[in-house]
Amino acid sequence: MPVLGIDIGGSGIKANVVDLDLGEPVGKRLKVATPQPSTPEAVAGAVADLVKRFDVDGPIGCTFPAVVLDGVTMTAANVDESWIGTDAAALFREALGRPVTVVNDADAAGLAEMSYGAGKGREGVVICLTFGTGIGSALFTHGVLVPNTEFGHLHFRGFESVEDWAAASARDREKLSWEEWGSRVDEYLRYLERIFTPDLMIIGGGVSRRFDQFADYIHTRCEVVPAKLRNEAGIVGAAMAAAAAK
Repeated sequence: MPVLGIDIGGSGIKANVVDLDLGEPVGKRLKVATPQPSTPEAVAGAVADLVKRFDVDGPIGCTFPAVVLDGVTMTAANVDESWIGTDAAALFREALGRPVTVVNDADAAGLAEMSYGAGKGREGVVICLTFGTGIGSALFTHGVLVPNTEFGHLHFRGFESVEDWAAASARDREKLSWEEWGSRVDEYLRYLERIFTPDLMIIGGGVSRRFDQFADYIHTRCEVVPAKLRNEAGIVGAAMAAAAAK
């Protein structure tokens, strides 16, 4: 069953049609820059323009980098603060004229990885982390999602949010080597390990394609693997959420 999935991030908005029988995108992924300032109206307009470029009907799934409760964005991570308290689901429904389901971006990526990717069939405690502009997180226990965990906003090493120190954007901003950045990620992962004792941690986001560049600097007790769906996991998870909401 083809469903359109949209993945909104702090720097870019990606979209593609997902075949949920296969659990993977089909066709060509399209991407546009996230408008700056990234106000609700501007982002909704950019999403509407993207949707027009796909020839698929039906409900749409949309991720967002925020705590999402019943379609309302309660925080605003790496986007304009005017999103706080916005009924994002209603906003996108009005802009697109179709049913829209909005979910936390890392939760969507995690659901996709647990259903089709590196977490498929895994029991115990699994943490999925997406490294990009920020750090998103999804926590699972025996396959059940604990939503809106936001581990990227833990206070760490004097930073108000650990993502300011260990996100992929920090590596780019500070021009860190893979070893330097990988050592930061290792320290962060071992901190999470002390708190949650996970059986598996899955590294997603764009850096998952370069996992071999920093894997040797990870020294956790638990297994750490790259996301199988790579940077497409959010799109797949968004489509899953739309299909589940029908």
